[in-house]
Amino acid sequence: MKVDTMRKIDYYLGIPLCVLTSLFTKLVDWIRPKAGKPTKVLFVELSEMGSTILADPAMKKTRRELNAELFFVIFSKNKPSLDLLNTIPEANIFTLREDKLSLLIWDSLRFIAWCRRNKIDATVDLELFSRVSALLTAASLAPRRVGFHNFHGEGLYRGHLLTHKVSYNPHLHIAKNFIALIHALPLNQDEQPFSKVLIADSDIKLDQVRFDEAQLAPVRDKVSTLFPSYATQPHRLVLINPNASELLPQRRWPKANFESLMQRLLATHDDIVILITGAPAEFDEAETLKDKIAHPRCINFAGQLKLQQMPMLYTLSELMVTNDSGPGHFSAITPLKTFVLFGPETPKLYGSLGNSTAIFAGLACSPCVSAANHRKTPCNNPVCMDAIDVDWVYREVNAHLAR
Repeated sequence: MKVDTMRKIDYYLGIPLCVLTSLFTKLVDWIRPKAGKPTKVLFVELSEMGSTILADPAMKKTRRELNAELFFVIFSKNKPSLDLLNTIPEANIFTLREDKLSLLIWDSLRFIAWCRRNKIDATVDLELFSRVSALLTAASLAPRRVGFHNFHGEGLYRGHLLTHKVSYNPHLHIAKNFIALIHALPLNQDEQPFSKVLIADSDIKLDQVRFDEAQLAPVRDKVSTLFPSYATQPHRLVLINPNASELLPQRRWPKANFESLMQRLLATHDDIVILITGAPAEFDEAETLKDKIAHPRCINFAGQLKLQQMPMLYTLSELMVTNDSGPGHFSAITPLKTFVLFGPETPKLYGSLGNSTAIFAGLACSPCVSAANHRKTPCNNPVCMDAIDVDWVYREVNAHLAR
């Protein structure tokens, strides 16, 4: 389904369903015994691949402090992002097919049975005011249900499906907001709102992945296949990710800017090889960009690796320049220096947790997407991305390469 179709379903079907389901959950919560210590915790995060990385410190905190078994439900297309850190066992992941409404409904019914079979006793809704995720949280029938609640804010209604309501803080990094949910999870005494605590930067540190030479060899070979000199001469790999998902295409830096940046870097540094990365579906677009560069050290690498192999490529590379999208978060589990270009979103809330530099013009209209508008902007001319000129990005990247 298209993103706007999903937003309409979330609104027109989600609101009345949240009203009805709230009545049912209140009755169930009143009848059944008081919740015990959470031992099997389900996380609900459907639509953003990068958010699964940002939520990893919260998931690990749950496992470490509560000694709980972790489960996860996610849209099928985003499931590979969970394989990067393997925090959630494969058998504990439930995927929902979002292609058609009929499939989504059927999978949601299967999800209810899956929750009963796995005896889920706590559910954490990581989504920001999605009604679908709130309904799935309620459908888990867990006696503890934690998520963000709008309290006295206008709009964003999604019923009264939570037992532990946490106030979402738009001035706090999203990873810290996720930690706030976990702080509320084991509490038995009611609080309005939950999680009146200080969350330190050390609480959102990401674990780093490490690879031996045997694991890196296939990726080296793949690069050598497309650029044979890489096998015999030392070259530094510079990754360029010019893509951003259809969820928010306004995040894309102009292709002409990427073209100019790559040409200047290739002219300045004769020891670098530029790999244009992307998903298999982005191959043709990357090929067009490569053809415009027309340089032997510029390679179209889109679709060459599975997502699970990308951290190996990041480990072998010198740096990456990317729009604000999944790769900026995927690289955070490696030492790779990453330059992330922000416009419609702010790095204060969604900045990478890794070795990164955020490049953000900070216009008066930016950020224009938030939880309040379900990440939908009326903007059809993202000047916030145009305002990041090539000279600015080149200075940042060149300073790193010149070290």
